[in-house]
Amino acid sequence: MLFTSGHHGIIYILTFSITNITFVVSIQNTNVANTLVMIAMAPMLSAILGALFLKEMPDSKTWIAIGITFFAAVYIFYDSLQLGNIYGDLLGLITALGLAVGAVTIRSAKKKNLVPAAVVGKLFVAIFAMFFIETYTLVDQDLYIVPLMCVMCVAIPFVMVTIAPRFIPAEEVNLFFLLETIIGPFWVWMVIKEQPSIETIQGGAVIILTIAIHSFLKLKNS
Repeated sequence: MLFTSGHHGIIYILTFSITNITFVVSIQNTNVANTLVMIAMAPMLSAILGALFLKEMPDSKTWIAIGITFFAAVYIFYDSLQLGNIYGDLLGLITALGLAVGAVTIRSAKKKNLVPAAVVGKLFVAIFAMFFIETYTLVDQDLYIVPLMCVMCVAIPFVMVTIAPRFIPAEEVNLFFLLETIIGPFWVWMVIKEQPSIETIQGGAVIILTIAIHSFLKLKNS
């Protein structure tokens, strides 16, 4: 299947690999909030690229949802936003653009299975990461946490993200990506009792409600 995906597979391997790497390096070189706000631009970039290359013009409901969720993400991280490092901020923007290009690529190849391309992309990321690993030894809780993260945080989510644009527009797929910015802090709160900020709760509620209403309206009209 990998060899039958053609240029779509090659593009997706490149964007998938680059996006994974730039996300991590961005967080290391600028404030986390800066990176996450940059990623919040992914639905907007997806909508623009989809309109330009696929002639899939988002309807007014989708544009409104993109606008509301973007400003909600900015609100969540407003107090944490810093001038930061332009290098890290630029990599955050590249991550958002990579997400958009990847989703549009999958959308343009709806009849092709690009999951093998995602696997190859992750393999490239793993090879790249090998140059920065100090030890391969897993000790104590790492024996359980690392395999669990591999399955729950990498394998299942990225397979779903690779499949989703075949059925819904790219910008709508990346709208759901914004849930990570508010569900993440709640997972941290439940596991290690780190209290999310009031801005996270308020902005998160807006994002969840907006995506829920948008999804309901799209399903109602389909």
